Amino acid sequence: MFGPSSSAIANFQHIQFWMSWLQLSSPCLWETASIVLQLGFFGFIILRFVHGFVSSLDQSKTRENVGQNEIMDVIVGFSYKLCLICSILLFGEQLMYILLMTRSRSETECRMPGQVLTSGITRVLSCVIALIVLYKVLKDKCSKYPLVLRIWWFCNFFMFLARAALKAFSSFTDGGHSMMPDYVDCTVLLTSACLLVISVRGKTGIVLKLQNGIIEPLLNGDSAENSEKKRNCLYGDATILQLLTFSWLNRLLAVGNVKPLNQDEVPDVHIKDSAEFLSGSFDEILNCIVQRDGTSKSSIYKAMYRFVRRKAAINALLAIISAGSSYVGPYLIADFVKFLGEKNVQSLESGYILALGFLTAKIVETVAERQWNFGARQLSLRLRAALASHVYKKGLALSNQSCQSHTSGEIINYMSVDIQRVSDFMWYINSIWMFPVQISFAIFILYTNLGRGSVVALAATIIVMTINKPITKIQKQYQSKIMKARDDRMKSTSETLRNMRTLKLQAWDSHYLQKLESLRKIEYKWLWKSIRLRAILDFIFWVSPAFISVTTFAGCIIMGIPLTAGRVLSALATFKMLQDPIYNLPDLLSVFAQAKVAADRVASYLQEEEIQQSAIEFVSPDQTEFDIEIKRGKFSWDAESTIETLDGIELQVKRGMKVAICGTVGSGKSSLLSSILGEVTKLSGTVKISGTKAYVPQSPWILSGTVRDNILFGNSYNSSKYEETIKACALTKDFELFPAGDLTEIGERGINMSGGQKQRIQIARAVYQDADIYLLDDPFSAVDAHTGRQLFEECLLGILREKTVLYVTHQVEFLPAADVILLIQNGRIAQVGKFEELLNQNIGFEVLVGAHSQALNSVVTVENASRAPANGFSEGKSAEPTLIDDLPKSKEDCKTILCAETNRGKGNLVNKEERGKGSIGKGVYFAYLTMVKGGAFVPVIVLAHLGFQGLQILSTYWMAWACPTVEAEEVKDINYILFIYLIISIGGSFCVLVRASLLAVTGLATAEKMFHNMLHSVLRAPMAFFDSTPTGRILNRASTDQDVLDLGIANKLGWCAFSTIQLIGVILVMSQAAWEVFIVFLPVTAICIWYQQYSMPTSRELARLAGVERAPILHHFAESLAGAATIRAFGQKPRFINTNLCLVDNHSRPWFHNYAAMEWLSYRLNQLCNLVFAFSLVLLVTLPEKLIDPSLAGLAVTYAINLNVQQTYFIWNIINAEVKMISVERILQYSNIISEAPLVIEDHRPPKNWPDTGTICFENLQFRYAEHLPSVLKNITLTIPGKKKIGVVGRTGSGKTTLLQAICRIVEPKEGRILIDDVDISKIGLHDLRSNLSIIPQDPTMFEGTVRRNLDPLEQYSDAEIWEALDKCQLGDIVRENKEKLESTVVENGENWSVGQRQLFCLGRALLKKRSILLLDEATASVDSAIDGILQNVISREFKDRTIVTIAHRIHTVIDSDLVLVLSDGKIAEYDTPKRLLEREDSFFSKLIKEYSTSSKSFNSIVNL
Repeated sequence: MFGPSSSAIANFQHIQFWMSWLQLSSPCLWETASIVLQLGFFGFIILRFVHGFVSSLDQSKTRENVGQNEIMDVIVGFSYKLCLICSILLFGEQLMYILLMTRSRSETECRMPGQVLTSGITRVLSCVIALIVLYKVLKDKCSKYPLVLRIWWFCNFFMFLARAALKAFSSFTDGGHSMMPDYVDCTVLLTSACLLVISVRGKTGIVLKLQNGIIEPLLNGDSAENSEKKRNCLYGDATILQLLTFSWLNRLLAVGNVKPLNQDEVPDVHIKDSAEFLSGSFDEILNCIVQRDGTSKSSIYKAMYRFVRRKAAINALLAIISAGSSYVGPYLIADFVKFLGEKNVQSLESGYILALGFLTAKIVETVAERQWNFGARQLSLRLRAALASHVYKKGLALSNQSCQSHTSGEIINYMSVDIQRVSDFMWYINSIWMFPVQISFAIFILYTNLGRGSVVALAATIIVMTINKPITKIQKQYQSKIMKARDDRMKSTSETLRNMRTLKLQAWDSHYLQKLESLRKIEYKWLWKSIRLRAILDFIFWVSPAFISVTTFAGCIIMGIPLTAGRVLSALATFKMLQDPIYNLPDLLSVFAQAKVAADRVASYLQEEEIQQSAIEFVSPDQTEFDIEIKRGKFSWDAESTIETLDGIELQVKRGMKVAICGTVGSGKSSLLSSILGEVTKLSGTVKISGTKAYVPQSPWILSGTVRDNILFGNSYNSSKYEETIKACALTKDFELFPAGDLTEIGERGINMSGGQKQRIQIARAVYQDADIYLLDDPFSAVDAHTGRQLFEECLLGILREKTVLYVTHQVEFLPAADVILLIQNGRIAQVGKFEELLNQNIGFEVLVGAHSQALNSVVTVENASRAPANGFSEGKSAEPTLIDDLPKSKEDCKTILCAETNRGKGNLVNKEERGKGSIGKGVYFAYLTMVKGGAFVPVIVLAHLGFQGLQILSTYWMAWACPTVEAEEVKDINYILFIYLIISIGGSFCVLVRASLLAVTGLATAEKMFHNMLHSVLRAPMAFFDSTPTGRILNRASTDQDVLDLGIANKLGWCAFSTIQLIGVILVMSQAAWEVFIVFLPVTAICIWYQQYSMPTSRELARLAGVERAPILHHFAESLAGAATIRAFGQKPRFINTNLCLVDNHSRPWFHNYAAMEWLSYRLNQLCNLVFAFSLVLLVTLPEKLIDPSLAGLAVTYAINLNVQQTYFIWNIINAEVKMISVERILQYSNIISEAPLVIEDHRPPKNWPDTGTICFENLQFRYAEHLPSVLKNITLTIPGKKKIGVVGRTGSGKTTLLQAICRIVEPKEGRILIDDVDISKIGLHDLRSNLSIIPQDPTMFEGTVRRNLDPLEQYSDAEIWEALDKCQLGDIVRENKEKLESTVVENGENWSVGQRQLFCLGRALLKKRSILLLDEATASVDSAIDGILQNVISREFKDRTIVTIAHRIHTVIDSDLVLVLSDGKIAEYDTPKRLLEREDSFFSKLIKEYSTSSKSFNSIVNL
C-alpha cells in the first residue's frame, strides 16, 4: 500500500546524489581543510607561548588560599584519564594512517602525495602538542581544559565524521570493499567522539587533597572571592544578554555541579523580589483601595490585580509573541511541501528563505517563551511572598473571636496550601490570553489552506470548548470540597501532634488515628471524584485534535474542497499546535477553580475582625499619676454575646503599686489582665495605660531557640542586667546544669523543660524587658513552694520593687504583701483593699483565706503531732542532714521532660531537618512505582501511550501518503481514506482512555497508601521523635507534600514516559524523510544530555532547600499564633514580622534560582533543537527533487516543528518529576520511623480486672531519655502498696514527672523493671497498660469539639455518668449555664475555658475512668485554695480504695498521704510515712514542713489580727 518499490528507487537515487554532491571539484579538499585546521591550532598555541600565557590557558586554577605546602596529593579524575588515553590513541592512529598512506597511495582519493603527507604530519604534530598541553593542565592543576584544545577536538570530530561519511558513500556506490585505512578511520571517529564529549563537558576532574584530608574541588575562580560574592544578587547584576540567555546563573551552576549546595551558597533574590519590598508594596496598594472602596472581598482581589498587573502585562506580551511565532511553521508547511514538489521550477534561494523563516520563528518563539515562563514564576514568587507576609500580619492582629472561628491548623493551611495555589495561577494566567491568539492564528491558517473548511474546524473547536463550562463548574465544587476536607484533616492533625503526649498517656492515640483516617476518607472521596473527572478531561482533550481533524476533513469533502498533502499536513500541524492549548485547558480550568477557591478563603480570612486598636488609650507618664486606669469598663470575649465577661470595672493603679488579683476558677481574673492588654473586646468605658507593658501568661509560651534568646526576646545583651535577671528568677543553678548553659536549645513549646523552668524563663523574659507595667497571670502555680517564695521576694519585691505589678495568684500566702487586692467574682470586682481590710469585710475573701489557713493548719498539726525525740528510719537516709537548698542536682535532673536528641556539648534538642543529597535514589522511584499491586499497572500505562503515539503517527502518515501533492491529481475513494483515518483515530482515543483511567486510579491509590503508611508511622513513633521534631515539619509533609502526591506526582512521572515516547516518535518520523539528520541529531542529543546532567545537581539541591526552608515559615507562624497576645503585649510585632519576612526570603532564594536553573536548561535545549530543525530543513532544500518524497518530507517537518517543544518537555519533565519526587522522598523518611512497643501483645494480655490492688513495684529502675545521655532515674527500688496514697516531692527537676512517665512507658527503661500487681509492664502492650491507668498531666489539655467529646472521646459513658463527674469536679453548674449543655463548644486548645477549668476537666476524665491507679502531676496547681480543698476531698473519697501517686508543690496536698517519696538527683532521698519522716528534723520532708509552718505562723498572725 505504501509503495515499497518507489521507496527503494528513491533511496538508490538518494545515495547516487550524495556521491555526486560530495565529489567536489577538488579531490584533496579534505586534506586542505585538515592542514588549515592544524595550522590554525599551531598558530594559536605558538602565539600563547610567545605571550607567556600557556600557564594560564585555563581560567580556573588552584585556589590561592591553598598553599603548595598544604597539598598532600593531586587526585586525577576519570575525565582526565579518559582524555589522556584518547589523545594517545589518536596519536597512534594518525601515525598508522601515515604509514598506510605512504605504503599504498592508491587508497586515498587525493592524488597529491605531498598534500596527503603534509596533512598527516600536521595531524600527528597536533596530537603531540595536545599531549603537551594535557601535561601542562595536570602540572597547573587546572579544573577546565583550555578552550583552544576543546575547539580543536570539536572541529576534529566533524572533520573525521565528514571523511567517514564520504568514504562510506563512495564504497557503497562503487561496490568496493573496505580497506585498512577505512578501519583506521572508524577507530579515529570513535576516539574523536569521546574527545568531543569531553570538550563539551570541559571539566578535568582534578581535585586537591589537603593535609587535613579534605578533598577540595577546583571551582571556577578564587574561593575567597566566591565566598564574598556568593550572597550577591546574580540576577540583579546581570546584563541584558545574560538575562535573555540566563547565563547569569553560570556561577551558581558551576558550584552546584561540584558539590551539594548549602543554603548560604544560594544568592539573594533581587530587591524587588524580597519579601520586605513586596510586603510594603502590597500593603500600600491594599490600603489605598480600602480607603477608597472600603473593606470587602473584592478589595483583596483588586489589590492582587494592581499588584501583579504590570509584570503580568509584560509576561502576556511575551506569551502572545511566543504563541504567534509558534504558528509561523504550520503556516509555511504548505508552501514548503509545494516547493519540494516543484523544486525543478523553483530556485534554491526560495527554499533557503523558507528555511530561514522557519528558523527565525523558532528562535523568536524560544526566547519569548523562556522569558514569559520565567517571568510568570517570578510573578508567582512575588504574589506568594506578599500574601504570606499579609496573612502572617493578620494572624498577629486577629481578635479572640476570629481566632476561635479559624483554628491555627486552618490558618497554617492558608499559608501552606491556599497561597501556593493562588500564586501558581500566575503561571497559568498567560494561557488565558494565549488561547484566543492561538485559536485565531489556527483558524487563519486553516482558512488560508482550506477556505470554508476552516468554519467546520472552528465549529468543532467551539464544541470542544463548550464542554468545559459544566465540567469547570463541577471541578470547582470538587475543589471546594477537597479544601474543606483537607482543612478539617489538617486541623485535627495539628491538634493531634500538639497534644501527642496527652493522647499517649490517655491511650487515645489509636482513637485519634482512626479519626484522622476517617477525615482522610472524606478527603479521598472528593479527590477521587476530582481525579476521575480529570481523567475524563484528559481523554476528551487528547482526542480533540483527532475529532477536530476528522470533522474538518469530512466537511471539506462534503463542500468539495480538494485535500492535497500540503493542505492536510498544514492542517494536521495546526491541529497539533492546538493540542497543547486545548490539552492545557483542563489544567487551566482546574487550577483556576483551585485558585478561586483558595483566593476566596484567603480573602475571607483577611477580612476577619482584628484586635481593637482604639480599645486602649496611651497616656504620657508626665500627664497622670496612674499607670492603669479603667472607668466603667465592660468587656466580652464574644462581642455578639448578651453576657459580658467583665462588667462595671473601675480600677486605678498608681505607679509602683503591687496589685494582687484573686478569685475562684473562671471568675474573670485572666480576663481582667487581658482587658488591660486590649485582648478582650471593649463594649464600653475607657482604658488608659501609661508606660510600657510586659506580660507573663498563665500557660507558658516558649519559642524554639536558646534559653538566652527567649529571655532577651529581641533586646540587646547586657551582661550585668542579664545576670541580675536570672538570679532574681532563680535560674542560675539551672543554667549551670544545662548542657550548654543558657545557650541550651529549647524544643518546640519548651518540651525539654519542666513546667517550673518554662514559667521562670518567661518571667525572666518579662523582667529583662525593664517595662513600666508587669501583668503576671498566676506565675507561681508551676513552681514548688521554696522556688515560688524566692521568686516573690527577689523578683516581685526585689528587682521589680519600683514597677507597677498586677499579679493573679491562687497562693494566698502572696496576698498580704500586695498594696491592693482585687477579689473577682462573676466578672466583677467584688472587693478592693488591703489584706486586713478584705478579711474584715466578710463578703467572700475570707472563704479563700479560710481554705488556705485550714490547709496550713493541717500541716502544722501533723508537724506538731510528729515531733518526738525518737529516731525514725527512712530508706535512703544519709548520715548528714539534708537541707532544701543543699539537695544536689545534676544535668540530667533538668531534663525531666523528654530531651531525647540533645547533642552533647551543643545544647541542641531539635535536629536539623533531614534532607537527601545527590540524585533521588532509585529506591524512592521503585518504592513509589511498586506501592500499588507491585507496579503491575505501570507497563500497561506505558504500553497504552505507546499505542496512542504509534496510532497517531500512523494516522498522519496515512493522510500524507494517501492525499496527492498537487490539486491536479485525482483522489480516488476519499471516503475510504477518511474512514481509515477515523478508525485509527478511534483506536488512539481508546488507548488514551485506558492510559488516563489507569494513571488516575494508580496515582491516587499510591498517594493514599503512602499517606496511611506515614500516618501510622508518625502516630506510633515514640515521644522522643515528637520532642525533637517541630510540628511544622510533620505538617509540611502532611499538607504540601501530600498534596503533591494526591494531585501532581503521578502526572509528572507519566509525562516523563509520555514525552520520551513522543520524542522518539518525532525522531523516527524525521529519519524517514532524511536519515542524514542523525549526523547533527546524535551529537546535539549528547550535548543536551550533558547539559541536563550538568544542571540537574543544582536544580535538585535547590528544590530540596526550598522544601526544607518552607517548614520554618510554618513553624514560626504556628508559634507566633500561639503567642500572639504576648507578642502584642511586648510590642514585638515589628520584630516578628521582620523574622517572617526573612524566613520567606530564605525560601524564595532556592525556589527562585531553582526555576531559573530550569529555564537556563530549557533555553539551551530549545536552541540546540532549533539547530537540528534548521539542519533538516537545509538538507531537504538541498537534496535533489527525485530523492525527496514531498509528502514524507512535509510529514517530517510537521513533526519537526514541535521538536524543540518535545525535547524541552522531555528534559523538563525529567527535572520536574525529580523535583516532585522529593515530596515522595520526604514522606518516605517519615514512613519508617522506629516505632514504640506494640499496642497489644496477644500472648501477654493482662487479666481483665488488672490492675486489681494497684501495687507498683520498682526494681533497680534506671531511666534515661537517649543513649548518649546519663540516667535521670538511678537505681530506683521501692514498692508502692496497693490502695494507698503516695505523695512525691522534691525540687523542680528532681525526676518526679519522669517517675510517672516511667510508669506509663513514655520511654523504655535502661535497666530494671516495673511490676504492677506482679505483671511486668514491659511485657504487655502499651494500650493495655495506659488504658488501665488514670493520669492527670501537668499541662491541662483540651481538644476542639464539645464538652462531651473532651470527657469521653471513646463514647464509653452515659450522660448521667458524665454529669456526675462534672459535678464532682465543680464544673456541673458552669456547663449547665450553657444552652448546649454537654454539647457546649470547646475551641482549639480549650481557649474559651480558663486554665483552672481545663485542669478540672482533666480531673473529670480521671473520675470517669475509675481505674485502680491514679497518677496526679500538679493536678490542682491552677485552682484556688477553696476549690483545691474540695477537690482533694473528692479525690480522697472517689479513689478511696485505689492507689494514688501525687506530685504536688502544695505541701498540704501530700501531708495526708500514707507514704511520702522524696526524690533528689534521680535517686530516692527519703521514703516513709509522713509521721516518721517528720520525726527526723534533718529530713528533707521535715525541712519542707518547717518552711510551711514558718509561713503559716506569719500568715496566721496576719489573719488573726
